[in-house]
Amino acid sequence: MNVAFLGTPNFAVPTLEAIAAAGHRIAAVYTQPDRPKGRGQELAVSPVKEAALKLGLSVRQPERIRRPEPVAELAELRADVIVVVGYGQILPQAIIDLPRLGVVNVHASLLPRWRGAAPIHRAIMAGDDETGVMVMKMDAGLDTGDVAMAERMAITDAMTAGDLNDALARLGGELMARAIGALECGKLHLTRQSEQGVTYAAKIEKAEARINWNGSVRVVLRHIHGLSPFPGAWCEIPIDGEPVRVKILRGVIIEGLGAPGEVLDEHLSIACQSGALRILQLQRAGKAPMNAEEFLRGTPLRPPLRLP
Repeated sequence: MNVAFLGTPNFAVPTLEAIAAAGHRIAAVYTQPDRPKGRGQELAVSPVKEAALKLGLSVRQPERIRRPEPVAELAELRADVIVVVGYGQILPQAIIDLPRLGVVNVHASLLPRWRGAAPIHRAIMAGDDETGVMVMKMDAGLDTGDVAMAERMAITDAMTAGDLNDALARLGGELMARAIGALECGKLHLTRQSEQGVTYAAKIEKAEARINWNGSVRVVLRHIHGLSPFPGAWCEIPIDGEPVRVKILRGVIIEGLGAPGEVLDEHLSIACQSGALRILQLQRAGKAPMNAEEFLRGTPLRPPLRLP
């Protein structure tokens, strides 16, 4: 089939690669423009652009895809289907109406739960026991289209958003390749989404990132893991006598009792409102992530210290 692909983040790369491996013709790849990144503010390409160039594909990066020129360019491709995975812009109806077989999307949740921008983060933070990926046919609504295929996956307390993103990305690529094959044969069956159990995965706000040790240990752990590695849940840790903001990236529930935020031992075990959390991985601003043992060699933290 003749495919136009719209995607930007690393989550979209396995789907692009799976479609290419299945032998479909990818007429063009659309992704977000290169953006300044890091302290040097050098232009950085998206993961999808990097993957597309390695595959020898044509890459297009309109600033606003809803403008007349990009819409006209897409129309000229005469794509049988448009595949969208985390593109980063809302598609106008003019684009949704272009391909003869419609626009299909990989979404990282079990719709209608977690429609919206941050389904992986929200599923972990809410304490969900499972999630999954779905292929749906896009319409003008926010993740409201009819569903074609789905795969489920358990969420464990050990999983971070990064872990789950990578696992679901692989699953989504496999699922979309199957869906495109079924669509080509006229055997892709669609089911209308239920309006029962709808939840929205709102964009993560910076104000949500501070750790509140007053929650139960599982709530605190899921908060940390749901924001890891980005944007990163943080707390203030005294370093050289000064409070320093440190991101906590990974932890594990342990037995322990103390006042919320109390350091219980010399291994970065922190008391919560109920239970305790041992920090396994953390990151100072401008530094690479490090495990707790490495951090403690330079910054020993012992009882009766209490983190705010």
